[in-house]
Amino acid sequence: MRSFRNHRIARIAALAVGVGALMAPPAFAGSGGTGVPGTDPVQTGPPGKAKLLKNGMAVAPSNAPQRVINAIEAANRIRKKPYIWGGGHRSWEAKGYDCSGAVSYALHAAKMLSTPTPSGPLMKWGEKGMGRWITVYANGGHTYAVIAGLRWDTSAMGSGGNGPRWRAAKRSPGGFAVRHFPNF
Repeated sequence: MRSFRNHRIARIAALAVGVGALMAPPAFAGSGGTGVPGTDPVQTGPPGKAKLLKNGMAVAPSNAPQRVINAIEAANRIRKKPYIWGGGHRSWEAKGYDCSGAVSYALHAAKMLSTPTPSGPLMKWGEKGMGRWITVYANGGHTYAVIAGLRWDTSAMGSGGNGPRWRAAKRSPGGFAVRHFPNF
């Protein structure tokens, strides 16, 4: 009788642990899988392409590498800042960002760029061609990036509003150098 009772108690304890795990807060990719209370973890969406939310934030796909998640998190932090010519070039934190300042900010968070870089030099950044996760489009006067399938741009083209914003609308790459970070 005693072993049956101990076995039953063990089963109830195991069931309680299982229920507790089901009720535990989710662990998000941006939190290192810890789901730490008081943090603002970035949720991930289905695999493939990032999702643009109604509030203008992007959600990284679940299969995105950490560097890509970091780039999306960083871009989300400055997505409502105004366009300021030269913004983001003196310091990573600025009142506003221009095109290359906004792209540099996201690339820096992804550990792909160490200093803010103007659009002209971004024409030679990384390697030629499209990347799997992040592609930078640059010419002498403008730059934008496509990160996990969403356009990160300061132009009003595609969704209104000047300043760093996520855009679902595509943009013609004509006249731009197309660059990517090796293996990304």
